[in-house]
Amino acid sequence: MSPSVCFNLVTPSKVLYSPTKISSKPSSLFNTSSRVTISAFHSDVKPNSLSYPPRKDIPFGEPPVLPSVSLDSLLEVDVVIESELKENGFRSTRRTKFVCTMGPSTCGYDELEALAIGGMNVARLNMCHNSSAWHKMVIERVRRLNEEKGFAVAVMMDVQGSEIHMGDLDGGASSAKAEDGDVWTFSVRSFDSTRPERTISVNYDGFAEDVQIGDELLVDGGMVRFQVIEKVGPDVKCLCTDPGLLLPRANLAIWRNGSLIRERNGMLPTITSKDWLDIDFGITAGVDFIALSFVKSAEPIEQLKRYIAAQSPKSNVAVIAKIESVDSLKNLEEIIEASDGAVVARGDMGAQIPLEQVPFAQERIVTLCRLLNKPVIVASQLLESMIEYPTPTRAEVADVSEAVRQQADALMLSGESAMGQYPEKALGVLRSVSLRIERWQREEKRRESMELPYISPSRSDDISEEICIAAANMANRLQADALFVYTVNGCMGSLLSRCRPDCPIFAFTTTSSVRRRLNLHWGLIPFRLNFSDDMDHNLSRTFWLLKVRGMIKSGDLIVALSDMLQSVQVHEEDGQMGDKLTSRNKYMVHQSNKTEPHML
Repeated sequence: MSPSVCFNLVTPSKVLYSPTKISSKPSSLFNTSSRVTISAFHSDVKPNSLSYPPRKDIPFGEPPVLPSVSLDSLLEVDVVIESELKENGFRSTRRTKFVCTMGPSTCGYDELEALAIGGMNVARLNMCHNSSAWHKMVIERVRRLNEEKGFAVAVMMDVQGSEIHMGDLDGGASSAKAEDGDVWTFSVRSFDSTRPERTISVNYDGFAEDVQIGDELLVDGGMVRFQVIEKVGPDVKCLCTDPGLLLPRANLAIWRNGSLIRERNGMLPTITSKDWLDIDFGITAGVDFIALSFVKSAEPIEQLKRYIAAQSPKSNVAVIAKIESVDSLKNLEEIIEASDGAVVARGDMGAQIPLEQVPFAQERIVTLCRLLNKPVIVASQLLESMIEYPTPTRAEVADVSEAVRQQADALMLSGESAMGQYPEKALGVLRSVSLRIERWQREEKRRESMELPYISPSRSDDISEEICIAAANMANRLQADALFVYTVNGCMGSLLSRCRPDCPIFAFTTTSSVRRRLNLHWGLIPFRLNFSDDMDHNLSRTFWLLKVRGMIKSGDLIVALSDMLQSVQVHEEDGQMGDKLTSRNKYMVHQSNKTEPHML
C-alpha cells in the first residue's frame, strides 16, 4: 500500500508567478503567503499517481521532461549536505546552524571553504574591525565559494553601535595582555605619534568626566577588569584587578557601587554616523543580514528598515537586533517583534546585568524568538578557551549543549574563528556536540512542549500557521523522513522551522537570496529550484532530481507543503504499488468570496 494524503489551502490573491516566468522579487521572508498546500506520500509512488485525476502529460513511471543542462544547475544544494544524505540518510542532518566571525584566521578562500565544509551557515563581519575594502574582499570570496561549490553561506554585517568602546591597540596589535597589578591609561586624546606604553584610546569624549575614582571598568563583558585610581585631564589611570586579554575595539562598561552607570549611554544614538556609512556599504555589497548593536527599543529597527526600503527597494536585507543591554531586556518583546531575528550577546549583557541572571535572560530570549517566529543566535564565549587551546573546557561543552537543548536557531563563534588558532576545530566541536544533543533529544523523545500562539495579522495567514503546525505534527506521528516545502518568499519554511519537527525540512525556493536567508533557520536545508504553480509536476521533478543524485531512496516517507495551490483538499487514498491509486474518500473546501464552504 502507498498512502497519499493531501491538504491544499488558498485564498484568492494575485498570482506571484506563472509556470514560464517566476517573479524575481520575492516578498519579505516573514510575510506569509496566502496559498498553501500539504501532502504526505512515499517517495516510491510513481509521478503519475500523485495527481487526482492522473496527469496526462507525464508518462506513467517516467521522469519529467527536463532541459539539456547539468543537474547542478537544476537543483542547487549544499555539497556537504548532499554527501551526508547519500552516506547517512535524513536523520544524520544537523538542525542547529552555525555563524562564524571573519578575521585574520579565516578570511582566505581556502579557510572559508574549510569552514563551509565544517558547517558554517553564516559568515559574520564585525564592522568594529578592518576596512571596507577588507570586508568587500571577504564578501566576494563568500559569494564565489557559493557559486563554485554550491554552498548557501549568508553574510551578516554587525555594525559597531554607539556604546563606549576602546580604540585600536598600540601598533595595530591584535591583542595585549593585561596582568594583575598593571596600571593602564584610558585616554580620549588623539595620538599623532606613538602613544605611551599601556595606553588605550576611548571613543567617548565624555569618558574622563563620567568616571569617578573607585569605579570599576569592565572590558569586553568582564574579560578584563580595572579599577579607576586617578584622573589627569583627559586621561584615566586604572589598576588591573582581573587580568586577561585586551582586544581592539572592545566594549567598556562602568560600574559604581555595584550598579551599572547607564545615564550617558542612554543619551547616545543607537545608530552612529559610522554605522550609517557601514550600512550603505552593506546594502551596496548585498549582505543578507545587518545586525544592530545595543538596541534599546523598536524605533531604530524600524528606522533602519525604512532606510533600507528607501535606499534599495529591491533588496531583501534582514535586520537583526543584538540583545546586550539592560534597555534591550526591558523592551525585549517590542524589539523582537520589530526585528527579523535576534542575537543573544551574552558577553556585553554579562557586563550590564548580574552574571547569575544571564542564563535566564538567554532562555527568555530564545523562547520569545521562537514564539514570534524570529531566528535567534546564541553568541559570545561559547568556546572562548579555543582561541588559544585545541580543546574546549568541559564547562564550555555543557554551555553549548544547553543552547542546543533550548533549540536556538544558531550558535556563533566570535574570537574563536576570527583570531583563534583553531577555528576549524572549534567549529568541529560545535558540530559534534549539536549532532549528539539533537540525536539524544529525538531518541529520548525530549521534544519540548510549547504552545505556539497565532502571530499572523490576517485570517489567511492564520490558516498558513495551522497548516504548518498540522504538517509538523503529522511528520512526527508518522515518523516521516523529511518535510518538503516549496516557497517563493521563505515564509512557509520559517513557520515549519518554528514547529521544530523531528525530521529535517527541505526548503525549495526560486531565488538565491531567500535560500541564503533560510540557511539561518533551525532544521531548514535550503535548495534553489525553479518550479511552477503545478504542485504535481514540482513533486515529480524534485523526486527525480533527488533520486538521480542519490539524496532520497524508494520507501522514504515525505510530507510536502506548498504556498501555490488554490484550494483545500483532503484525500484518503490507498492502492497497490504500481497501480493507479483510487480514492476512498475525497473532501474539498474552497475558500472564496462566498461565505459557505463546498463539500464534494
